[in-house]
Amino acid sequence: MLIYNTTFHVEMADARNFVIWLHECYIPEAEKSGELSNPRILRILSHKEQDSECFSLQWEVEDSAALHRWHTQVGAHLNEELKRTFKDKVIGFPTLMEVIA
Repeated sequence: MLIYNTTFHVEMADARNFVIWLHECYIPEAEKSGELSNPRILRILSHKEQDSECFSLQWEVEDSAALHRWHTQVGAHLNEELKRTFKDKVIGFPTLMEVIA
């Protein structure tokens, strides 16, 4: 089992709308393929800056092949939608982790 995590750095003025967008738009679209499951959104408390918030969106994924399929079929489109919706007010970077215990 792998965990696919994306950490998002969001301008404070857009943080509430960003979380709503994740819940109402991003997560439902991302789940449709069946490759990603059990999403959860976390607020990152360390490294907090005055004018921004950081969030982590985590998914379970069976293996890296499934993640690659998801990214080519769905993820790339959702990244473009994120850029179109929030422009440069949200920056995200992905991390792939393996569950070992």
